[in-house]
Amino acid sequence: MVIGSLSVRLLVRESRTLKDKRQVVRSVLDRMRAAFNVSAAEVDTHDDVKLVTLAFAAVGFETAAVQSALQKIADALRVHPVAEYLGSEVTVGSEVV
Repeated sequence: MVIGSLSVRLLVRESRTLKDKRQVVRSVLDRMRAAFNVSAAEVDTHDDVKLVTLAFAAVGFETAAVQSALQKIADALRVHPVAEYLGSEVTVGSEVV
């Protein structure tokens, strides 16, 4: 079994309040969960109105498949119309169960 995680930082320039930010975060998380069948959550920068830190987790049988899925998520976020992609970090490891 291979477990991978992706941590992504986004900038929401148009956000003026935490409510504005939450709407964008909810939209992004719902789209990514539905499109890629991954677990996702906002994990940091909760009180910053413009900065978003999201994490995604994927599980599979092959390292390449997990890395590919996480890379596709990063690519989708790079072209998001509202949130500007600032960077990401991918971690993929295997665990025998």
